[in-house]
Amino acid sequence: MAKQYLLGLDIGSSSVKASLVDADTGMCAASAFFPKQEAPIISVRSGWAEQEPDMWWENMKLALAEVMNETGAKADEVAAIGISYQMHGLVCVDKNLRALRPSIIWCDSRAVPYGEKAFESLGEEQCLSHLLNSPGNFTAAKLAWVKENEPEIFEHIYKIMLPGDYIAMRLSGTVNTTIGGLSEGMMWDFAEKRPAGFLFNYYGFKESLLPDVVPTFCVQSEVSKQAAGELGLKAGTPIAYRSGDQPNNALSLNVLNPGEIAATAGTSGVVYGVLGDVNYDPKSRVNTFAHVNYTKEQNRLGVLLCINGTGILNAWIRRNVAPEGISYADMNAMIEQVPVGSDGVSIIPFGNGAERVLENRETGCSIHGLNFNTHTKAHIMRAAQEGIVFSFCYGIEVMQQMGMNIGTIHAGKANMFLSPTFRNTLANTCGATIELYETDGAVGAAKGAGIGAGIYKNSEEAFSTLKRLAVIEPDSAQLEAHLAAYNRWKEVLSKVL
Repeated sequence: MAKQYLLGLDIGSSSVKASLVDADTGMCAASAFFPKQEAPIISVRSGWAEQEPDMWWENMKLALAEVMNETGAKADEVAAIGISYQMHGLVCVDKNLRALRPSIIWCDSRAVPYGEKAFESLGEEQCLSHLLNSPGNFTAAKLAWVKENEPEIFEHIYKIMLPGDYIAMRLSGTVNTTIGGLSEGMMWDFAEKRPAGFLFNYYGFKESLLPDVVPTFCVQSEVSKQAAGELGLKAGTPIAYRSGDQPNNALSLNVLNPGEIAATAGTSGVVYGVLGDVNYDPKSRVNTFAHVNYTKEQNRLGVLLCINGTGILNAWIRRNVAPEGISYADMNAMIEQVPVGSDGVSIIPFGNGAERVLENRETGCSIHGLNFNTHTKAHIMRAAQEGIVFSFCYGIEVMQQMGMNIGTIHAGKANMFLSPTFRNTLANTCGATIELYETDGAVGAAKGAGIGAGIYKNSEEAFSTLKRLAVIEPDSAQLEAHLAAYNRWKEVLSKVL
């Protein structure tokens, strides 16, 4: 029987990753990423962040070549392609499908005033009930910036797209997007279940700038002869799945149903929960997008909480507080010697810019309750990890206010989730079971392609081989201590605010 692989591509701002998944076993056969050093971000002015779309393509080619070479996979053995990508970016192309300017990527903040003005002019009720968010700093607002500041470029725009749409277009020659993509750019109207014409009218955009809309899981397009020759793939290979990185991360952890949560805790932290009803936070402390399995007939929304001061705080503590030369594993062992609640020390972890969950306020990071006679480095180290968890729980309370019942949190066994203190504090404070898995975004995109191409009949089959590494249940003996520490932390935060 011929070998059958699924190719997942993850177009990040730091690197582009490719993974080949054996369709029969569901196991990852090979993964590679480029560049090996972090990809450059063009920042002509403070707060600006751009990348050349051609750079994503060239790095994708290198990562693809490496996994094909490592596995010895033949072109006709790649059965389908799935794409995950950095969210909220803007790519503008002309009629020849060439990029007119560098992509304005997710972390660029120049469009904030354009989103805020739209929010005020159109009205909070109109925006929140239709977009589920403020227009904010998302793709539509970035296009408004181009229209006003680069009119000569705006005139020549044939289509706008997100980073994943661009890679799909380079693979196929076909321009299209998904409802999920439109929703993350504030270009989908959840009340009317169509593109957000009212926002386009406000900004003076023609809806013809939007690509055709295709389902998230389906044969969206096929690899062209030109791309096949350039990449060593087979012409006609289906591109069968596409999603932004956070919804795709949830898919890769098999988080698809209301009440399920996917969490990551790298440099920044993300909690992404699935909601079964259309709802929004009136204070816009969390963002709401169409999840991968949202359709006009079925409401599945992804509610996204982002905490900027997560792993970056833990890394700062390691460099500046922990004994010199200590590893993260050693730090975690030291922390375990300190009781729950860090003997009264509380750390507010928001030292990496304005936090959306705090309504875009910038509090800085601060340490409270320090006693010079009793507290040690280990107390500060533990309080930092507890403070990060408590910031997650603070955001999860917003999700609960929106009607989300939280039972299980799925996460990859990586970064902060390697710490027993971090995991146990999260389980006990939120009262949720934590399940740790071995997976990544490119593997999730590959399996998404398997669903879209009909190789798997559903998500249950696609993720039946997902490897669960550990389960952490709330410990009834520690619940009271964790909740007391969390309530003390919230009291401190209210004073800081």
